[in-house]
Amino acid sequence: MVEIHYFAAMAEAVGRDREDLDLPADATIADLCSTLATRYGADIAKRLAVCAFVVGDELTRDRGTLLSPRVDVLPPFAGG
Repeated sequence: MVEIHYFAAMAEAVGRDREDLDLPADATIADLCSTLATRYGADIAKRLAVCAFVVGDELTRDRGTLLSPRVDVLPPFAGG
């Protein structure tokens, strides 16, 4: 089980700020993105393409990264 946390525009797009997904122990960010695209549709797949992910204590965009028990999905943030 992987606890997924969504932030900002991703939380709005999926209609929640967190959910638990049953994914295999060797699942990667690519697997997570595929699962989310199947669940939420093509628009989410496009959004995920520009997201960063916090896996454990590491911020990454590497789709081959193995998932940890908690993953944060971070869309691009505008700054100023």
